[in-house]
Amino acid sequence: MDIVGGVWLADGWKASIVSGIDDHSRFVISAHVVRRATARPVCDALAKAMRAYGVPAEILTDNGKVFTGRFGPGKGEVLFDRICRENGIKHLLTAPRSPTTTGKIERWHKTLRREFLDGKVFADLDDAQARLDAWVEHYNHDRPHQGIGMVAPYERFRLADPDAFIEDSEPVPAVPTATRRVGSTGKISFAGTLYGVGVWLSGETVEVSVDDGVVSISHRGVLVQTHAQRHRPDKELAALQRKPKARVARPRQPTVGQSVTRKVDVSGSISFAGYAYRVGKPHARRQVQVAIVGDVVEISAGGQVLKTHPIRHDRSREHGAFANAAGRPSRINAA
Repeated sequence: MDIVGGVWLADGWKASIVSGIDDHSRFVISAHVVRRATARPVCDALAKAMRAYGVPAEILTDNGKVFTGRFGPGKGEVLFDRICRENGIKHLLTAPRSPTTTGKIERWHKTLRREFLDGKVFADLDDAQARLDAWVEHYNHDRPHQGIGMVAPYERFRLADPDAFIEDSEPVPAVPTATRRVGSTGKISFAGTLYGVGVWLSGETVEVSVDDGVVSISHRGVLVQTHAQRHRPDKELAALQRKPKARVARPRQPTVGQSVTRKVDVSGSISFAGYAYRVGKPHARRQVQVAIVGDVVEISAGGQVLKTHPIRHDRSREHGAFANAAGRPSRINAA
């Protein structure tokens, strides 16, 4: 699920669409026009889709604040997360700044804009919704889709109709997974083939699964990368069954590069480039080193990484932060 703008109304307002597609069939399950894509309208769209098509096993979204509180200032779950939890839905999140993970729905947005939204102005929300519903009906049932063999999405989606299954049929087995450790170059080896994960996860353990020709890589329940299958199918079973070698737990070493020293305050945070990054109260009053590794702020001490955070500061202020390598100079009172 995602949100796309560009719905122009006669009063000059630019509305949005809460969109959702089925991953396998590309069938559009949500195309809900909203004046503002805030938490309640987005969750109403999710509820409407579930009433129409049933509760999905998983939902993949980006890290927008209407979908998750993972990167927000608060610690509680947002309404979208709560609906997923209460309905037993696994909520998958993309890695930060990885728009290609939701490439299928972004491709649908491109088609939506080109074939429906471009050049149109709607009288009001009701007019926009009625005309969008008619277009989605054509898209789902009549329009051939190149990504699924030039058939309409409904031709695939209808196969999942519960009435079409035999009552005593065996349940579909879960997709098997394997664990791999991300190397220093940000890659893992699976079935004799290297797959990129990201340097920011070097040293971390990830879960790997293969389904319908797609290799999915997750870290702590969050989908971080997908790849088209490149390994030989005959090597896959052995790769999934391979037990990871036992490793002695060692703290991850900090990345070598430019760093600055900061002192952790009594609340367990440090200030870097005008932004407060959390380290933890156990490290209060301790001196730590802060470095930028790709799109991540890495905080370490004594040769051990303590915390990593996605960059949230103004990047134009980094030069000043690195120029003051030891933080603000201490004042020495005259005798």
